[in-house]
Amino acid sequence: MTISAAMVKDLREKTGAGMMDCKKALSETDGDMEAAIDWLRAKGISKADKKSGRTAAEGLIGIAGKGPKAIVVEVNSETDFVARNDTFQKLVEGIAEVGLGTDGSVEAVSAATYPATGKSVADTIRDAIATIGENMNLRRSAMLSVDNGVVATYVHNAVGENLGKLGVLVALKSTGNAEALNAIGRQIAMHVAATNPLSLTKDDVDPAVADRERKVFSEQARESGKPENIIEKMVEGRMRKFYEEVALLSQAFVINPDVTVGEALKAAEAEIGAPAEVTGFVRFQLGEGVEREHSDFAAEVAAVAKG
Repeated sequence: MTISAAMVKDLREKTGAGMMDCKKALSETDGDMEAAIDWLRAKGISKADKKSGRTAAEGLIGIAGKGPKAIVVEVNSETDFVARNDTFQKLVEGIAEVGLGTDGSVEAVSAATYPATGKSVADTIRDAIATIGENMNLRRSAMLSVDNGVVATYVHNAVGENLGKLGVLVALKSTGNAEALNAIGRQIAMHVAATNPLSLTKDDVDPAVADRERKVFSEQARESGKPENIIEKMVEGRMRKFYEEVALLSQAFVINPDVTVGEALKAAEAEIGAPAEVTGFVRFQLGEGVEREHSDFAAEVAAVAKG
């Protein structure tokens, strides 16, 4: 298979590895991007994982919540200049508020009536595009709710109330004191913002992701030249550590690393006055998975193409 300069560029942006290493990785894996990422990791050249990506889109994350229900939305714009515009910020805030009365899906939020205009959210965005002169879109949305308890919220890099570059929802089920429950919930939401866990518990980790990690760890262990029985123990130890690092409730709590998030929540039950359980979380970081084109790459790509 011919390895194009564009493929090398894409792999380099995903992993941070050198151009020649990226070209070799793609050659070794017949151009399979995911396999090439794993090849680089196994060789110790890259630490990139499936979560890695470039956050290039502009716009804002907006959150609206009330007691046992909250929604987070991402509205994109072309430039950060527009994202700092009062009109755009009020639009995102309004979309989140409107979305709170829906099931939380993009389709439902888009179809909901925006009170200030009397039109749908989708039509209101189209009108705003004509007014502001820049393309905008409601990219995604998510809602969490509980029968008894609260959905705690946190916005990082806030530019206004419930508006920023990163937003988190954490749903907690409990019949205890709502204020105390929300306090620990907000701390957990801040933790989620900082650590970006893959799942709530280790049992919730996507089996495909776990299998991929196991294969990479196995390759890394074999590079050491140790016997298979030792390799198996090394891999099991690495997998235990992997689960601890990616599952929310088993992660070391950023506010007090001496305990896990699950242990911190258990300790908070005394103040809450009842058992408490995290039932889910959502983390939106602006522009996740959206890449911006860069034009300062030509010379490096040309050099690799020649090689």
